[in-house]
Amino acid sequence: MKDDAVPEIPVPSLPLALIPIVLTIALLGVQIFYYDDFTPHIPLAIGFAITALVGWLQGYRWKDIEAGAFKVLHVAMPSIGTLIIVGMLVGTWLASGTVPMLIYLGLELIDPSWFLAAAMLMCSMVSLSIGSSWTTVGTVGLALIGIGDAFGVPIYWTAGAVVSGAFFGDKISPLSDTTNLTPAVTETNIFEHIRYMMPTTVPAMLIALAIYWVVGGAEAGVGHSLERIEVIKQGLADNFAMGVWQLLPLVVVIGLAFFKVAPIPALFTGVMLGGGVAILTQGASFHDALTFAHGGYSIATGSETLDSLLNRGGVTSMTWVVTLMMFALAFGGALERTRCLEAIVGTIMKRLKSFRGLQTSAILTSITTNVVSGDVYLSIALPGRMYKPAYDQMGYSRLNLARAIEEGGTLVSPLVPWNAGGAFVMGALGLSVAAGDFSQLLYIPLAFACWLSPVIGILYAQLGWFSRRAEPEEAADAQPMPAAEERE
Repeated sequence: MKDDAVPEIPVPSLPLALIPIVLTIALLGVQIFYYDDFTPHIPLAIGFAITALVGWLQGYRWKDIEAGAFKVLHVAMPSIGTLIIVGMLVGTWLASGTVPMLIYLGLELIDPSWFLAAAMLMCSMVSLSIGSSWTTVGTVGLALIGIGDAFGVPIYWTAGAVVSGAFFGDKISPLSDTTNLTPAVTETNIFEHIRYMMPTTVPAMLIALAIYWVVGGAEAGVGHSLERIEVIKQGLADNFAMGVWQLLPLVVVIGLAFFKVAPIPALFTGVMLGGGVAILTQGASFHDALTFAHGGYSIATGSETLDSLLNRGGVTSMTWVVTLMMFALAFGGALERTRCLEAIVGTIMKRLKSFRGLQTSAILTSITTNVVSGDVYLSIALPGRMYKPAYDQMGYSRLNLARAIEEGGTLVSPLVPWNAGGAFVMGALGLSVAAGDFSQLLYIPLAFACWLSPVIGILYAQLGWFSRRAEPEEAADAQPMPAAEERE
């Protein structure tokens, strides 16, 4: 919806609407692939400036563009705040021994031959229980990265399994914000929405699980070294007091999330408990706890491998990610305010003649919005709002639309490095692209469950499977398609 303060300016033509998007993508390509420099910040900032120029040519004032950027940033502030607090959480949970304890237990209980499958299932269950993929990635996922490293599993494989499980658990959890946002946008029932996602969710999960089961054994078998694992376990035991108190911060955070306490206070409680446990059981001072929360945990164990696992976290570790999110969100907000995204979606809708094309377009539009705007909420809200009358007009249930935008929105967000979800994953799991080494970005294709679901959804659309017609009550509430002039 447009703000009342924004002047009534027509939707731009398709060529004009595409200018900022095409030029920004070109700039990103040059920066990342030609210069081997994965710092998308400035190309996104230039993209924002180009969008503002396009808006000025349309008749928008600077304050209109600014308001569009600030609107999206305002909506995303809880996510940015969560990201910063997760940085604090990682620092204090390393200092308290919580993460080292989880790594130690994982090395004791999990067999390397099925580690990846176990990582995916563990993250799925935790995320389903608490409804938060971010909390799962930043806590359990971080520990699994350490366990995988000890087993000799490449970090990108472990990250792929963690992301697959965490975001799929989030997708089908009634406690998840995106799972609640989607039926709200499409005016459907949340539990019917969850049930209707199962035809794509279950096959994608089973295929991913099978791949992780097979590859987990092969990868771990190559790099697995009993001596190396024993060295890491001994190093953890020598440098940390480990017992039931170390698990207290994790149990409390999961409990607060289960009882629907908002993420920021729940996670900050975990920060405070982590700092307290570090002081009481690990001999840290109060000043040490503050330092670990801000600058990250630091220790010299004598083992280079162990130090690389433990020296991380803190608010400062999230600076790169937070600034990237802010650039991407401002760019997306400007595109929405100048109605460039609306022009593209409207053009697509005018060419839709069948449910097959409608469902496929809804999925692809959600994915594209994720890539261009960097905001998972916009990737759900925009296509949900724009495509809803088309489903009513064709006589198909809006549950089809809800499933489409959840697949292209929630699940694709962690696969786009400058999206809020992707930036968070990289920051929380310590995935680095320093010195032009993009190998750790391989987690993106290896997060099988996340991209298999929209692929299966598109396949169903082409075959006409799981394409539910509108019920009588839905037909009675059907919205008319916008007139052609309203979409031009």
